Amino acid sequence: MKNITVIGVGALGSHLVQFLRSEDVKLKVIDFDHVEQKNVQSQFHSKTLVRSRKVFSLQKTMDFLFGVKIETVSSKLVDNNVEQLLGGADLIVDCLDNGEARRLVQGYVREKGIPCLHGALAADGSFGRVIWDKDFVIDDESVAGAATCEDGEFLPFIALTSAYLARSAQVFLRTGSHIGFSISSHGTFSI
Repeated sequence: MKNITVIGVGALGSHLVQFLRSEDVKLKVIDFDHVEQKNVQSQFHSKTLVRSRKVFSLQKTMDFLFGVKIETVSSKLVDNNVEQLLGGADLIVDCLDNGEARRLVQGYVREKGIPCLHGALAADGSFGRVIWDKDFVIDDESVAGAATCEDGEFLPFIALTSAYLARSAQVFLRTGSHIGFSISSHGTFSI
């Protein structure tokens, strides 16, 4: 059984975990943030769990709806806990919206040779990317405080991007192949 670590369970990550529920993997989710009322419009979190840690909200929802158990870590990724939080993963999926934390993930996976898949959304909902680490360039402007979850306006696009993220992970788990996607209103393209 493979170990998949998903870091960031907001808009992309919460849907990704839902889409990976049938895979024969051990899922570990990492996020220090709390569910806010505005999150329930575009994230896979219940309004009954507002003010809960996102990882605990997702854990309860996954167990209640699907009987799926996930490991949770409600810590913020920082320099001195990277090995502790990301160690042991066969695949790391970055669903962060923070350039500083993404640099920590990228540095770690490159140093350790761990496959890493990055998911990214434009704040205005105009495009999404599913890209493997070797081709990923961190763009602080596109991730710093990106408000993609203020309301439900971009929910279908968020879910679509998460579905492609899950598909890339599935292909990797089955074949070891690295496929990525660029998603926009003009269509979806493999990269």
